Parts: sequence; C-alpha cells; structure tokens
Amino acid sequence: MKYDVLQVVGMTLLFISGQGALQLLVGRGGGLLDWLPGGFAAHLAAFLVVGVLGALLARWSHRRAKALGRRGNG
Repeated sequence: MKYDVLQVVGMTLLFISGQGALQLLVGRGGGLLDWLPGGFAAHLAAFLVVGVLGALLARWSHRRAKALGRRGNG
C-alpha cells in the first residue's frame, strides 16, 4: 500500500509540474510557484525539477512494488 501511495504522489507531482510549466510557457503566469523569486527562468527550472523528482519517485515506487511481487511483469 505504501508504494501505491508513493506512486500516486509521484505521478501527481509530475502532472502538476507539467501543467504549471505549460501554463508558464503559454504566458498565464507562474501558477503554484508564483511566490518564487527569480522570474521566468527560476519558475521553469523549479517546475522541471519537481517534475523530474515526481517521475523518479513514481518509477522507484513502481519498481519496489514490482520487486515485492505486487505488480505484473508487463
């Protein structure tokens, strides 16, 4: 159950950061990271870092669950 929750958290971080980065690129503002100083480059870098961390967390938790036999081979 723990790895399922971690995988959902990782995918949520990936989704939210991807959506925020796209909104930033389209020109709708900084979104959730609007409070972050540094302007466009800092916001985009933060969204990318959060997205990569979310993807890594989802990947790690999926592999741990698979190693415990809780996921299929596909």
